[in-house]
Amino acid sequence: MDNIQLLYVANTVSGKAAASTQTLQFLIRVANLGYGKTVEVHWAGEDGVWRRVLADYCASAGDGSEYWRAEVAFPRQARAELPGDIHFVARLEHEGCEYWDNNDGCLDYFCAAGSGGRMTGVMPVVPLNPMQGLGPAQRNVPLKFAVNAALAAEKVTVHWTQDDWRHVHKTSCRLQSGKRSATHGGYAGLHPVQLWSANLKVEGAFRLQYSICCESGEQTLWDNNAGRNYRLSRAPLKVLILNLHCYQEDDQDRKFWQIAKAVDELQADVVCLQEVAEHWNDGSGDWASNSANIINRRLKKPFHLYSDWSHLGFDKYREGVAILSRYPIERQEARYVSDSSDAYSIHSRKVVAACIDVPCIGPIDVFSAHLSWWDDGFPEQFQRLSDWADSRRGGEVAATLLCGDFNIAAGSLGYRLVVDGHRYEDQYLAANAPALFQQIFRVDDAHWRDQLADDYRIDYVFMNKDSGLRATSARVLFTEQDYGRVSDHCGYLLEFEPL
Repeated sequence: MDNIQLLYVANTVSGKAAASTQTLQFLIRVANLGYGKTVEVHWAGEDGVWRRVLADYCASAGDGSEYWRAEVAFPRQARAELPGDIHFVARLEHEGCEYWDNNDGCLDYFCAAGSGGRMTGVMPVVPLNPMQGLGPAQRNVPLKFAVNAALAAEKVTVHWTQDDWRHVHKTSCRLQSGKRSATHGGYAGLHPVQLWSANLKVEGAFRLQYSICCESGEQTLWDNNAGRNYRLSRAPLKVLILNLHCYQEDDQDRKFWQIAKAVDELQADVVCLQEVAEHWNDGSGDWASNSANIINRRLKKPFHLYSDWSHLGFDKYREGVAILSRYPIERQEARYVSDSSDAYSIHSRKVVAACIDVPCIGPIDVFSAHLSWWDDGFPEQFQRLSDWADSRRGGEVAATLLCGDFNIAAGSLGYRLVVDGHRYEDQYLAANAPALFQQIFRVDDAHWRDQLADDYRIDYVFMNKDSGLRATSARVLFTEQDYGRVSDHCGYLLEFEPL
């Protein structure tokens, strides 16, 4: 395709003469050349003065290009005429290079006032409201299409699925304007259209795929987004884990602010923290100094917070773990997984658990854990943790996530114990090295440890293998390059979607 292509224009006039409004709408497809693009329409009305209107990004197209849309409205004012008929061209600028769609070098595009929608010949069917995704509470998807009137479409149907085409729904579109029979004509590179609309009732579905079928007396035409179908999805579940280093950081207050900034900007949904500290205060604690509480209060909108402590840390703090959740916590629980529950022993390890009902995904069980090293009790602690997590699983639980600092290096004996258990799997590896993940957790290749020799992680998100989620991405946070160091540990942000 060309780097910029006009797809559709509408020049409409509404209202009565003295209070009429003229609206200009443009839909443009541009090549994804990179960030920092400028997309705009240069146009002139009947006064001959050239103006411009900037376009905004709408969504990506199936072939990797992008949809951009521009709109401007002119209410009639005293002593001011409406633009009337317009001439126009589309422009893309990227890194100092300009690209134009000026009707193949002809006398620009032309659209008469009040002529309604017109389309170019680039696509026979144009989605007029391309969307990037589904909103958190969205239950209906309104669709609107422009179909080239020359196709003489008599019936337009949306074929759609919520489960990767295992079940298919069909929704008939309604003809809003344009004749069912072929209409000839058009001017300055534009053609008359039929406008069809539909409303898909998706309720709580996480994702949606659809294609469009146009039927006429002579032919059936499919638009499936360049063979990839149109796809809409809700935002993935984002889980962030971080060991806070128990108040041992220089410039600690600034680092708490930095963590809160990352949670807000990255739109994390669940945050699992370890080495959460508050002043000892003769064992009574001090909630105002609790590091998870401080971070939570600095979020733009505080999360639901559950925290508990296990032992005296650094001779002056109650040290524990916490879960912060954007969504309400339905059921919470804390439990020692160590042999010791002595508050004065560093080997006493308590884990907190929360059942969180995530919209359009369902209930998930999340555990925030800080376990001991291998020689200090990891095998027993992990066994108790995984047994406890399994005991909470039921048919309604969509996933179980064991999150935090496990004090076992990737490829170590502790990691081998997790692998050999065949119950919980490393989701950072699943997202970033799927071939290696398969080799370790599904095939159990005898030489897999050799490939983890340079992997020094001790912080993980382990997910029960029977969970209904999959990790789609994972990234390291709080490095010199990404929000800066805030602890002696890095953080990890993982994204999950339903299977």
